[in-house]
Amino acid sequence: MKRAWILTLLAAASVMGLGFVHPFGNPRVEAARGLGTLLEGANLPPDAKAVLVTKCADCHSSETRWPFYSRVAPGSWLIERDIVEARKHMDLSRWELLSMEQQQVLLAEISHEAKSGDMPPLQYVALHWGARLSRADVHALSGKNAGASEATLAGTGDAARGKLVFDKRCTGCHSMEINGEGPRLSGVYGRKAGSIPGFDYSQGLKNSGLIWNDATLEKWLSGPDSVVPDAKMDFYVPKAGERQDLIAYFKR
Repeated sequence: MKRAWILTLLAAASVMGLGFVHPFGNPRVEAARGLGTLLEGANLPPDAKAVLVTKCADCHSSETRWPFYSRVAPGSWLIERDIVEARKHMDLSRWELLSMEQQQVLLAEISHEAKSGDMPPLQYVALHWGARLSRADVHALSGKNAGASEATLAGTGDAARGKLVFDKRCTGCHSMEINGEGPRLSGVYGRKAGSIPGFDYSQGLKNSGLIWNDATLEKWLSGPDSVVPDAKMDFYVPKAGERQDLIAYFKR
């Protein structure tokens, strides 16, 4: 009996000791500065900022709240691995170090994953019910940056600059000649929206009756959701000059 008790104590000590081993990296070394320090200078609508801080910071910042079981291996290793990977993808504690372009890309990804239900992950929500995104939360994360430029058709775009913008910011989803995550864009100017055969457009876009011209492309690039509420495209172009250049590139 005494031997069994000793073995039990040794096993418990081993499990607790292994909790201080970090095979996937140690996210605990980053000192917390307080939730109030997150996104201090971010040009975001207050409701979007609030959702990111309250629902996402646990994994995507140095403000992680470590539950008691996060020191018990091997579960602790899995928790640390997920947090290390989450911070690699988006770290709200380092938001101010990102370029405006990087921030816009992340905001588009956040919007897409919130709408699709991919975030937060089911295994996380199972233990943290408060992290579930409400419809209002999803709407807030799908909103546009408060600092985005106002839509304008003033001025004339430059097609050469537009190609550079397209290559830099659009080719992750679009090609001019073939369908990818987004439809091919060759000949898009003057084309009816949602009309490429075989591409899986949202029903709203297919039924919109839009023809892509200067005015409709300007509105779409300023914020697809403002044109078609169920738009699958989340990315937008905040700078009016870049929108004008892209439109000029599509018109060439």
